[in-house]
Amino acid sequence: MDMKDKTVLITGASRGIGAEAARIFALAGANVGLLARSGNKVEALADDLGARAFGMACDVGDYRQVEAAVKACVDRFGGLDVLIGNAGVIEPISHLASADPEGWGHAVDINLKGVFHGMRAALPVMIERGGGTILTVSSGAAHGPVEAWSHYCASKAGAAMLTSCVDKENRDQGIRAMGLSPGTVATQMQREIKSSGINPISKLEWEDHIPADWPARALLWMCSPEADDFIGTEISLRDDAVRKRVGLV
Repeated sequence: MDMKDKTVLITGASRGIGAEAARIFALAGANVGLLARSGNKVEALADDLGARAFGMACDVGDYRQVEAAVKACVDRFGGLDVLIGNAGVIEPISHLASADPEGWGHAVDINLKGVFHGMRAALPVMIERGGGTILTVSSGAAHGPVEAWSHYCASKAGAAMLTSCVDKENRDQGIRAMGLSPGTVATQMQREIKSSGINPISKLEWEDHIPADWPARALLWMCSPEADDFIGTEISLRDDAVRKRVGLV
């Protein structure tokens, strides 16, 4: 997939899937904007990727920060072609009856409101330019309950619905909206899940998880015309047929 002269903005880009996506898209020739609350980490990664990358501190739970980040990306590269809503948190893992309301709400701010904020800031820019691609990193937890993950399940379900709403409202304006459910991925989030000791997912071993570059490569593939028949839907890397189409083994 040749992304030369295309501009990609990635949230949650300091580690895990977001950082791998930054590397994959940069290798494909894209300009990449990297956002995370840890500004020094994304700035360091951008330095490694070269002149076509920049990193910026951004709390996706604050719309004004996201709006400013989109503007900075457009000012630097002249436009925005792809938005990847990847920022997400799994903590605090807790049963509903004992959940900390502040922590529960903070997870919603990032996992759900953060996705909306990215879409809201990016859509006018993309529509004015004739279209663009909006990719949301989803989860199997968006579609079924998981013990002690009420915050994560509810926010990911909401994010999946937001992606469907974008498709409903903006497909005719050239917007390609899709979700990616990667399955369990070998990232820091899985270490946090493991340490909780709650629910079957915490019992998985490290080698049970797919490497972070798999969903990153899938996100790149989703920007190609080969993925057009998935527009408006969510694809899962648990699906062997999808893995084969993406070229993952």
